[in-house]
Amino acid sequence: MTVELATAVQGSGPRLVLLHGITEDRTFWAPVVPLLTPWASVVQVDLRGHGDSPRAEGYDLEDMADDVAAAVGTDEPPLVVGHSLGGLLAVVLAARHPVRGVVDVDQPLALGGLQAGVQQAAPLLRGSTPEFEGFMAAMFASMQGSTPGDEAAALAARRRPRQDVVTGIWTPLLDWSPGDLEAFVERTAAAVRVPVLSLHGLDPGPDYAAWLTARIPTAVVEHWTDGTGADLGHHPHLREPERFAARVRAFASDL
Repeated sequence: MTVELATAVQGSGPRLVLLHGITEDRTFWAPVVPLLTPWASVVQVDLRGHGDSPRAEGYDLEDMADDVAAAVGTDEPPLVVGHSLGGLLAVVLAARHPVRGVVDVDQPLALGGLQAGVQQAAPLLRGSTPEFEGFMAAMFASMQGSTPGDEAAALAARRRPRQDVVTGIWTPLLDWSPGDLEAFVERTAAAVRVPVLSLHGLDPGPDYAAWLTARIPTAVVEHWTDGTGADLGHHPHLREPERFAARVRAFASDL
């Protein structure tokens, strides 16, 4: 059953949907939106359990993708840009509904390593509120890359880690077997037929591009670093919004 999502629409032109990461909301895209609206109709979405959208009884990834499809409509297939959880949902959306293309920001689809870490942390994730919040804070801190401390702290202060929402979304990581998770990834990737830009601020590893293109032949993988060659961190679109918006526009122009 779909959930009615809170959205905001700005700009004019081809439809472009922005999906935020876990514990965040649509306002995290604020530095990027003005750079996209001159040429796109930008739809910012609060995913279920986030921002102004309601909580739900369940957080199945396919249901969450269907929420987005219902909020955006199917009359004009959009370009879908998602960060972290939003990147995964953008791919799931492309596997289930018409879209023009996908930009997946810093969310590798090879989820086995993430599952191992999340399962190891299950007692904290399902423990007391301080244990849960401590784990989430440490997780995001580990993905800071070269992001300056004040910028990372500002992002951390705006996150809203809701325990039931996070553990619900992470059910595939917490409760599924590695085989079941792999089957879901393989099935989803096999259904994607549109161009995919997989853009990373954290190095996804030397084998990831080959892994992804073997499953989604239309995918292109990019790893962005700063001027010293260091990882930009988990939010490359916020570290370099002008560069990011220009890359998205170039990607969109080829669709």
